[in-house]
Amino acid sequence: MAIKNILITPGDGIGPEVMAEVSKIIAFLNTEGIASFSVTERPIGGASIDAHGVPVTDETIELGKNADCVLLGAVGGPKWDQVDYSIRPEAGLLKIRKELGLFANLRPALVFDALIDASTLKADVIRGLDILIVRELTGGVYFGEPRGIFELPNGERQGVNTQVYTTSEIHRVARVAFELAQKRGKKLCSCEKANVMESGKLWREEVSKISGDYADVSLSHMYADNCAMQLLKNPRQFDVIVTDNLFGDILSDEASMLTGSLGMLPSASLGARDHAGHQNALYEPVHGSAPDIAGQNKANPLAAILSFAMALRFSLDLSSVADHIEASARAVLDRGIRTPDIMAEGCRAVGTTEMGDAIIDELKTRLRKAA
Repeated sequence: MAIKNILITPGDGIGPEVMAEVSKIIAFLNTEGIASFSVTERPIGGASIDAHGVPVTDETIELGKNADCVLLGAVGGPKWDQVDYSIRPEAGLLKIRKELGLFANLRPALVFDALIDASTLKADVIRGLDILIVRELTGGVYFGEPRGIFELPNGERQGVNTQVYTTSEIHRVARVAFELAQKRGKKLCSCEKANVMESGKLWREEVSKISGDYADVSLSHMYADNCAMQLLKNPRQFDVIVTDNLFGDILSDEASMLTGSLGMLPSASLGARDHAGHQNALYEPVHGSAPDIAGQNKANPLAAILSFAMALRFSLDLSSVADHIEASARAVLDRGIRTPDIMAEGCRAVGTTEMGDAIIDELKTRLRKAA
């Protein structure tokens, strides 16, 4: 059995708590002989600032490049609000994404039947919802040059950010989205603002150009503001959405709230495969570091656990185990086991560690039945 190398970066706030539950699952899979994982742990974000003076070290980045995947908890918190902008905790996340060449961010928005009443939308609007948003992650307005705050001759200050995309940047993220759509409902919606932005016009033209390579996928185009409206009006019309860095940031957060809780949502960030087939990848829950509940055994570990399931599917060649973990999460929720963020009347309240234990118990049963 080939050894798979995993780098865990727990981060800040509730990050170490939720990642501890993932580590328990990794240890369980090793003990059962289902997998052979070698795990290395390093700080990132505020924890790395405290230990090393920077939000991510060069060593951590090199370990990430050589790992089969990186698992991240969360970064940030008020403790580091006053540090220089260039070394804030979030800068560590941006740097490791950039250094690993992680250009495609995958954000599922999946509604669990047991949690359907947690959403602010009507049940008949979101029942069965299963959307995947593919966000370009290393280009666009967050990285374009020129950027900065400048003094004008008239004494005013001007903030500048530049929206820039090249053909190759658009093609590579669009191909990821097309390939994912082929494995799902074979529908891809590309979102931009081609009506008012040249970068959006280029985006639409280039996505259309390569659509001929994916004849089995139905491609549609939508302005990003209309997509924001349609996600609330009729979200089930979407299967896979591909969009740029800025719009993806906004639309994926909106889509996440259709499900009712950020504590349930995983994500993946993928790079290109090299000639040997290696692909840099980072997996993280969508939720933040939630410092207000850190250390209180209140955090929901399911988003981190489901992020690990994505890693099993996309990076670790263990899709069947990913299926069992996802099914275990459904079963535990169906039994009414809840952390405080998803608590409902008639359910049993548990803490972070108890939820992790419940997932492992269910997973153990399912894997042994399947053996």
